[in-house]
Amino acid sequence: MTPERRADALASLTGWQPVAGRDAITKTFYFKSFNQAFAFMTRVALAAEKADHHPEWFNVYNRVEVTLTTHDAGGLTEKDIKLATFMNEIA
Repeated sequence: MTPERRADALASLTGWQPVAGRDAITKTFYFKSFNQAFAFMTRVALAAEKADHHPEWFNVYNRVEVTLTTHDAGGLTEKDIKLATFMNEIA
């Protein structure tokens, strides 16, 4: 991904930030309850499986911390941008 495309993508992805020391982006999502957080994760898991692109994530109660990178490409790709966009849309 070119630096220009990366900058444009991050500008369009509300709340996503670069990860220090990695070619990745991260965001923490907050929900009203564990059930809402888990439902979000379930919807993302189904989309991720369909795209064969899986997030790194951590969940505690109503919080879901997500990091996206494309491991086999060695960093951020359009797959990450698409998944981040989907997550923002359904959150």
